[in-house]
Amino acid sequence: MSLSDRLDRVLARAEEVRHILASAPGAEIGALSKELAELEPLVAKVEELRAATRARDEAEAMMADPEMRDLAEAEWLVQKDRVPLLERELQLMLLPRDAADERSAILEVRPAAGGDEAGLFAAELFRAYQRYAESRGWRFDLLDYDESDLGGIKGATAEIAGRGVFARFKFESGVHRVQRVPATETQGRIHTSTVTVAVLPEAEEVDVQVNDADLRIDTYRASGAGGQHVNKTDSAVRITHLPTGIVVAMQEEKSQHKNRAKAMKVLRARLYDAQRSAADSARAADRRSQVGTGDRSERIRTYNFPQGRVTDHRIGLTLHKIDRVMLGEFDEIFDALIAEDQAARLAAEAA
Repeated sequence: MSLSDRLDRVLARAEEVRHILASAPGAEIGALSKELAELEPLVAKVEELRAATRARDEAEAMMADPEMRDLAEAEWLVQKDRVPLLERELQLMLLPRDAADERSAILEVRPAAGGDEAGLFAAELFRAYQRYAESRGWRFDLLDYDESDLGGIKGATAEIAGRGVFARFKFESGVHRVQRVPATETQGRIHTSTVTVAVLPEAEEVDVQVNDADLRIDTYRASGAGGQHVNKTDSAVRITHLPTGIVVAMQEEKSQHKNRAKAMKVLRARLYDAQRSAADSARAADRRSQVGTGDRSERIRTYNFPQGRVTDHRIGLTLHKIDRVMLGEFDEIFDALIAEDQAARLAAEAA
């Protein structure tokens, strides 16, 4: 089907939905209104494209008039370049969307290979993600933060709440490698460590049905580096989902009830992600290749501090601004990853 035919269908469907809404029963208004809200940006872009196409064609016709030629040629040049740009924008807008893209996300960061240095970098990367989320006005809620004795982490989990969070963060899942001289290194030798990152779309209760009979819930005393992470009551919670073997533990809160609620939120996200992966074998294979085992050789990105560079190995992008990235300036990386994904999907659709 040609692009023009697809755009005609978009306009026809938008008009149909408007007509149905005028007399729709109350139960259907919500879904129809949501569909129309999703169609309206497309409709506006289609109208913009067709206006530009008409202006281009009219300017081309006017170029035959000697008195209008200069003015018409200037307009034709503008619209000639604008039409293909609008067509590409529409092609991207028409690509099948990941249903989870608009959702909030659960972020998990854990040290892998490299001992204490991996834990220290995991904490720094986690804070960089927090800065990025806050710079976009998203809420960053700490779910669990297991601190090590040296100020690093054994693992940290957060909920990043806002519209479109998962779409921005989803390509972060995988192994991140760091190369630098640790603060504890007396010989000045560069060490290589790895950190694993997992980004899961947040799930609602309606997305995942969890039966109480499928859960084993254990409580125990929180432990950690001290301070707020340790208390004298059995407030920490470990939930095991028996059918899948997924285990989630939370101890950040002093309240057992709050820790249980947080653990259930993460459990639902992991179950939802597992369902999505099972439904899409290509995505499942991609996820395995991204997350891997945490070995130093299995990496999606390298942070090389001595050379001040960050390299994303999936798209061959290198930025010589590691200090800015570690302050949470991820947009250049995220934009490039999204653009590469869109280009690949456009190519697959055209094939």
